[in-house]
Amino acid sequence: MNIVFMGTPDFSVPSLEILLKSKHKISAVVTAPDKQKGRGRKITSTAVKECAIKNNIQILQPNNLKDENFINESKKINADLYVVVAFRILPKEVFTIPKYGSFNLHGSLLPKYRGAAPIQWAIMKGETETGVTTFSLAEKVDTGSIYLQEKIIINAEDDFGSLHDKMSLVGAKVILETVNLIESGKYLLKYQDDSLASPAPKITKETALINWKNSAKNIQNLIRGLSPFPGAFFIHNKKIIKIFKSEILNRSNLTPSKILQTKTELFIGCGEGSLKILELQKEGSKRMKTEEFLRGFSF
Repeated sequence: MNIVFMGTPDFSVPSLEILLKSKHKISAVVTAPDKQKGRGRKITSTAVKECAIKNNIQILQPNNLKDENFINESKKINADLYVVVAFRILPKEVFTIPKYGSFNLHGSLLPKYRGAAPIQWAIMKGETETGVTTFSLAEKVDTGSIYLQEKIIINAEDDFGSLHDKMSLVGAKVILETVNLIESGKYLLKYQDDSLASPAPKITKETALINWKNSAKNIQNLIRGLSPFPGAFFIHNKKIIKIFKSEILNRSNLTPSKILQTKTELFIGCGEGSLKILELQKEGSKRMKTEEFLRGFSF
């Protein structure tokens, strides 16, 4: 199969790499434009672009996916298939270009958790199971018919970072299986049941703000779902305190948001139960284990 691969972050790279090692040909990579980052405003490339450069693959970085030059250049490649992993929403005039259309890898068991942050929301909602889905692109986001799905267990110690890495590797395997399936023609597309759909919208600052009136279990899931990035937080003396790791204590005399501090330990009361804080970060400082954090800070 002659493939154009579309993706941007680290999550996409294992999928690109597994296709590069396969019998299929990657004719081009489409990724986001380079950006200025950090205090020095250094120009940085996407993880997918870096991988493409190492493998001498043609790179396209359109600002506008509806741009005529981009569409014409894409048509010249004469691809059989577009494979999309963690990229932007493709317009119909793009995803219908290839002979076999386009498919996307999504980080949930669709139709559950449609949207920009499926991995985070699955943890935040307390799920013990999630998965990856490959589906054909349709005009409405995340609604296309399903090729393949594979389940993944969410362990109690998993956070966004660990589950993200696990899913990117499983997703790569499912990507290759899907390409092989499409090439063989021996597949049966499964329609999504919209009545079972649930949203996974973009994470906002409001999403990440901890409400200590919630149960310790729900707050723990919020912390896990947003660790290591962007980090669940609360405000103390007008400063942001992010929490990255915690432990649930079911019995507690602490009222919601009440803080108990010893020389080496930190406890915060919740609406039900309390949390023992294990790793946190004060605004303007680095992430630390609680014992180290408390050496230079008192609540």
